[in-house]
Amino acid sequence: MQGQRVLVTGGAGFIGSNLANHLAGENEVVAIDDGYLGTEDNLTDAVEFHERSVLEDDLPTDVDVVFHLAALSSYAMHEENPTKGVRVNVEGFVNTVEQAREDGCDTVVYATTSSIYGSRTEPSPENMDVEVHTGYEASKLARERYAEYFAHHYDVNMAGMRFFSVYQGYGGAEEHKGEFANIIAQFADDIANGESPKIYGDGSQTRDFTYVTDIVSGLELAADYELTGIYNLGTGESYDFNTVVEYINEELGTDVEPVYVENPIPEGVYVHDTMADVSKFSDATGWEPEISFEEGVRRVCSQYQ
Repeated sequence: MQGQRVLVTGGAGFIGSNLANHLAGENEVVAIDDGYLGTEDNLTDAVEFHERSVLEDDLPTDVDVVFHLAALSSYAMHEENPTKGVRVNVEGFVNTVEQAREDGCDTVVYATTSSIYGSRTEPSPENMDVEVHTGYEASKLARERYAEYFAHHYDVNMAGMRFFSVYQGYGGAEEHKGEFANIIAQFADDIANGESPKIYGDGSQTRDFTYVTDIVSGLELAADYELTGIYNLGTGESYDFNTVVEYINEELGTDVEPVYVENPIPEGVYVHDTMADVSKFSDATGWEPEISFEEGVRRVCSQYQ
């Protein structure tokens, strides 16, 4: 992407700031964020930042492309205030896209979630049946349905990207997320400081851990190809939490044992296993993840060495 004017919502957050900073090298980038999980400190001076909510009127939507990443992005956030979750994740999405459409923007790339696949140890394709168990999942599925409306009724390019378990580490833009950061980031910080990471259950749960630079490249390609539809962004590989601890200990030269605790998330809600089938997006754009799990852990741990 070159020479475009771009809006990134949630642009001071973890994924948003990585995307905004990357695109600002060759584009005019505007980032908005309400400061709930984002901080302007994540952004370079090349990004034009506004502390705004996606629920507001008169957003800076006079752009060529919108990357809509703003969201209450976890089960816990929604359980604290389900009504707020709906307003931000659904109403905020519709509000932003509608303003952009009225300003002449015809390309939107937005964040949805892989959680709606439920627990699967096999790769999850986009065309499988999905169901909702949480308010968070309901809000993201609602986004996908509203995106279909904008695509069919107004001929707007609407690419919904189902993220898997995105990470970078506290040396990147995750530290401000605290308890909401990816477990690789949290475990690495605990172990580096001689503290036992806390694992829910027995540590056998698995995640498709995807390094943030691969997510950024995927988002950019989705805009470049003006895609419409739903696409997975993951690696097609999964690792259990015990293995994460082992790799971090090996990389840091430590021997810190985890502590196993009862899972506070109800069994019928907790997603135990995830793995992406990325063939649809790869076929459409040629995208492939470049950062292996081993390399990603090395990058996360590098700040402690």
